[in-house]
Formats: sequence, structure tokens, C-alpha cells
Amino acid sequence: MITGVQMRAARALLDIDQRQLAELSGVSLPTIQRMEASEGNVRGVVDTLTKVIEALDRAGIELIGENAISREGGRGVRLKHARVTNGNSS
Repeated sequence: MITGVQMRAARALLDIDQRQLAELSGVSLPTIQRMEASEGNVRGVVDTLTKVIEALDRAGIELIGENAISREGGRGVRLKHARVTNGNSS
């Protein structure tokens, strides 16, 4: 699923705050705050978790699961595509 740390990292990559993630996902701000404060995997209503994950996916975030191929191993997030800023890719 997703961890609170992954949610915070995803928001950082997108340069958005909790309120913006709440708006993108259709989930309340207090719910986003509670989810991000979770230790380990975020627990909650599956529909709510799905909304957040789908919003992050639409915004260009790829979640890296515990058993996914990753050079250093472990969970994480990454942008699906390089972001373009001022005509330059970063």
C-alpha cells in the first residue's frame, strides 16, 4: 500500500502541501494529516487510500513498494517523468 513517509515524499516531489493533496484526491485535510502521521503502512478505509494513491498517480508519482526493484531496496517514490521547468528538464 503506502506509508506516511511515502505520502510526504510524494508531496515534496510535486511541491504541493497537504491541502492541495486533499483537493486533488477528494479526501479531507484532517484525513490527509492523519494518514501522513501514520507509522508504517497507512491504515484506513480502502476507498480513501485508493483516492490518494490514484491522485498521486495522476500527478506523476510512482510508488515503489517494499518488494519492487530499487537500487537501494526498500520503499520510496519517484516522478514517472522528468519535470519540465522554464523549458529545461530537471
